[in-house]
Amino acid sequence: MNVPECLRINCPLKGDTVTGMSAETVSVTGWGRTAPTTARLIRPRTYEEAAAAVRGCGARGGIARGLGRAYGDAAQNAGGAVLDMTGLDRVHVIDAAGGIVLCDAGVSLHRLMRVLLPLGWFVPVTPGTRHVTVGGAIGADIHGKNHHVCGGFSRHVLSFELLTADGEVRTVSRGTPLFDATTGGMGLTGVILTATVQLQPVETALMSVDTERARDLDDLMARLSASDHQYRYSVAWIDLLARGAATGRAVLTRGDHAPLEALGTRARREPLAFRTSRLPAVPAHLPEGLLTRTTVGLFNELWYRKAPRARTGQLQSISAFFHPLDGVPHWNRVYGRGGLVQYQFVVGYGQEETLRRIVRRVSQRRCPSFLAVLKRFGDADPGWLSFPVPGWTLALDIPAGLPGLGALLDELDEEVATAGGRVYLAKDSRLRPELLAAMYPRLDDFRALRAELDPRAVFVSDLSRRLSL
Repeated sequence: MNVPECLRINCPLKGDTVTGMSAETVSVTGWGRTAPTTARLIRPRTYEEAAAAVRGCGARGGIARGLGRAYGDAAQNAGGAVLDMTGLDRVHVIDAAGGIVLCDAGVSLHRLMRVLLPLGWFVPVTPGTRHVTVGGAIGADIHGKNHHVCGGFSRHVLSFELLTADGEVRTVSRGTPLFDATTGGMGLTGVILTATVQLQPVETALMSVDTERARDLDDLMARLSASDHQYRYSVAWIDLLARGAATGRAVLTRGDHAPLEALGTRARREPLAFRTSRLPAVPAHLPEGLLTRTTVGLFNELWYRKAPRARTGQLQSISAFFHPLDGVPHWNRVYGRGGLVQYQFVVGYGQEETLRRIVRRVSQRRCPSFLAVLKRFGDADPGWLSFPVPGWTLALDIPAGLPGLGALLDELDEEVATAGGRVYLAKDSRLRPELLAAMYPRLDDFRALRAELDPRAVFVSDLSRRLSL
């Protein structure tokens, strides 16, 4: 059996079972590979086994886990149980006429794309990787390049089945308190077993993409504000090492699903074929110090210069447009053994000066980040702990061992909270708990519902302990 790097088996617990299911002690990390903790890993293969696993979690409780792409400690549970839900991965029903799918929560977006694209349907929202499960997409209420027009993943979920702490399986419909507590609730209300999702119709498996360069942050924000409404998908890569007049220079990429008429003769033979590319995996052990200000600065310069000043209508594959890093297995290893911190925040419209200050501070500190993206969010999602609110969101990857990083991010948290913004819990690994209430106004409602639904704290994670969720 191939075990993901973020679930490393230390030693089997001989005879340790949960009603027939074997349990192993494993070292668990998030995608950022920081703050590993040890837990019992349980792999249910049926709904009955999932219920038994919840009953057998023990005093330290348990948390559901999908494909391990949360950057921080949301799917870790030190000393407790972690339920690997990827064994529940059946696609039950596809309504090919209405574009609705009923599937297990352990099904990945990658698999859904393979199954649904030939039928003319696409997942309604995808983040920067397709290797996330449907359950994880709901628990983190993931967002994508289309949030400004389509909202987060939960907007397209019609209902889901939730295994709660009392062993009951509840059908949860949108518009109910339990739905809003679970979407964005980081797995703390229960284990999602199945979901019914409304899909996006497409004519082809290609994207029609417009690309342009912005000379600085103000130029970028002006372009986004003026014409983002014309595109379903929009994202900007920012050079956070550029300073002076070039601070915040960026490459802006926007597009939509290509219509059949945009394809050439050869492409029309298989317009809905889902094609992916794969490069060699990053080695498990790389020399430390590869990502320095010099190397990242060189990469950023080349990336900016190679982008066209303006190009319209380029056809790209879905994988190239949405998930370029998925073509590089284990790309997170590039950051070395110390791992990486992904810091993502949002501040509302009208708080552009806060965004400018943060970009300037990161640039002046010369943080070696080559993965930094800026997007605009549309209307807030209904989840009580859902991250998106109308405004500007910036996400950046930084080597975790960068000197002074903790203090810098603490200061940025203060700025974000003061501006009425928030950080994304699915990527967080170090937020101070006293700032959480200022960032998430429905926090008390979430805590109250969770206390009523799960008074024995069956569902718990390293994230929930750290932030007193």
